[in-house]
Amino acid sequence: MQLKAQEIARPGMTEYEVSAQLQAVAVAHGGQLSFPSILTVHGEILHNHASKTVLKEGQMVLCDCGAENEMCYAGDLTRTFPVGKSFTSLQQDVYSIVLNAQLKAAEALKPGILYKDVHLLACEHLVLGLSDLGLMKGDPKQAVAEGAHTLFFQCGLGHMMGLDIHDMENLGEEYVGYTAELKKSKEFGLKSLRLGRALEPGFVVTVEPGLYFIPVLIDSWSAERKHAEFINYEKVKQFRDFGGIRIEDDYVITTTGSRLLGPPLIKTLDEVHANR
Repeated sequence: MQLKAQEIARPGMTEYEVSAQLQAVAVAHGGQLSFPSILTVHGEILHNHASKTVLKEGQMVLCDCGAENEMCYAGDLTRTFPVGKSFTSLQQDVYSIVLNAQLKAAEALKPGILYKDVHLLACEHLVLGLSDLGLMKGDPKQAVAEGAHTLFFQCGLGHMMGLDIHDMENLGEEYVGYTAELKKSKEFGLKSLRLGRALEPGFVVTVEPGLYFIPVLIDSWSAERKHAEFINYEKVKQFRDFGGIRIEDDYVITTTGSRLLGPPLIKTLDEVHANR
């Protein structure tokens, strides 16, 4: 499904036209969509479904999709790619930050580690990259501890997955993703982390960091000078129309670490550009 999106998406097509082909791939292989596909050039909106919006050169497509197999187990992958042949240099810079955070988080997966700590690790790497771009400043750990990073990463890193795309969460995230000892946070950003508990062998989880440049949030925080000790607002304002980037893969926790589910899907800049 992801490869089909990258194969056919070109300037002049609508999001609807691309999204329709994703469902065709799922059905052709004996499955169905595991959730309504998210395909949008407005990646700053977390769950933005396809519309009649026409793809234009210079934009990015965020594709978050998955299929259920014949046993009804769900998959969930996200990739962000350019509408045209290549990302702009600035898009490449931001993409590299997200990819690095995703790789670092995936490397940390193992039995016994709190998924909340994996989330915070990814956040720190996002802050390091944003600092290199001049958007953030100060100590990364302190910035994350105080929630300054949530201007750019407002959601959780991932979730449990199985016979539902957010497996068993209808029972209540506080029962599935947390424990009696580890309570779900009420803080902006952390309150959207669906899974915080210690990982165990056999758990299937997603890892999906992202950077979201939301104009209304940027304007609101800038007016308040919120976390100004960590955020360079003059620089951030230049990114109001940037959009968003996220990358997601699925992993099973093993007795010693984790294993990627399925064959690797292209995600390096060179791989993405070669596929355009």
